Amino acid sequence: MSDDLQREQIELLREIRDTLKAQRGLVEEQLARSHESVQESIGLQKTALARQRQVTAIAVPGILACLLAIGYLIWRYF
Repeated sequence: MSDDLQREQIELLREIRDTLKAQRGLVEEQLARSHESVQESIGLQKTALARQRQVTAIAVPGILACLLAIGYLIWRYF
């Protein structure tokens, strides 16, 4: 009877080991996907910042020119 119990315990331990190996594989896959998502997100953020800089470089001088023109018109006609 002791041998049967010991065999069952060994089999149970093997099943636990196999399950843990499978779970570890899944966790590693999820970690890799997460890493890829983070890298993609960082790339998109860098692209967005570059576009924002371009828009700012164009918009700010245009806004200043418009304000100066409005100021000139107000000064000239009032």
